[in-house]
Amino acid sequence: MAQEQWSAVDRYITDLLVPSDAALDAALEASAAAGLPPINVAPNQGKLLHLLARIHGARSILEIGTLGGYSTIWLARALPFGGRLITLESEPKHAEVARANLERAGLADLVELRLGRALDTLPRLAAEGRGPFDLIFIDADKPSNPDYFTWALKLSRRGSVIVIDNVVRKGAVIDPESPDPNVQGVRRLNELLAAEQRVSATAIQTVGTKGYDGLAIALVTADP
Repeated sequence: MAQEQWSAVDRYITDLLVPSDAALDAALEASAAAGLPPINVAPNQGKLLHLLARIHGARSILEIGTLGGYSTIWLARALPFGGRLITLESEPKHAEVARANLERAGLADLVELRLGRALDTLPRLAAEGRGPFDLIFIDADKPSNPDYFTWALKLSRRGSVIVIDNVVRKGAVIDPESPDPNVQGVRRLNELLAAEQRVSATAIQTVGTKGYDGLAIALVTADP
């Protein structure tokens, strides 16, 4: 009953505040048709990312984990004139679908999609001097979350915002003995957030069409 009600409330919110959009709908349909896992953010979560980027005035955005490009579209649409977004994806099939979705949405010129393991790509971005980024969204494999956060911090500046998805894991995050590497990756991430003196962070629990989970938001308060 809980999941049924969470989904119904999400539909109510989405119907009112996140109207149907041809490019976003097509991105979801193309991702499903290609057999990509349905783990993209929900529409109201996508709009939350969009609003966070606009509120922050982000001109440079880094996304770790592209999937089919659904959240990428939301974030790229928040960019002002001259803004840029770099998104990292390790799976060639996902990248192919995402590129087509971004092209259809008219955003190909604003978004640079880099194919390869993020833990290989992130050092290259740093070496190229591609940071600091104004906003970084982390939504990739959870065991690597501590490493992603460490690199995100290196690619940030005072005032940057880092958003990390899926940090509650249906409540399993409170179990220190969990054998799930996803849970342990999130626990290590949360411990890093708590110990890192250069950020002010919090996390919130969420429910909706994606079930019971949560997200963390960190404000970088000091330069590297």
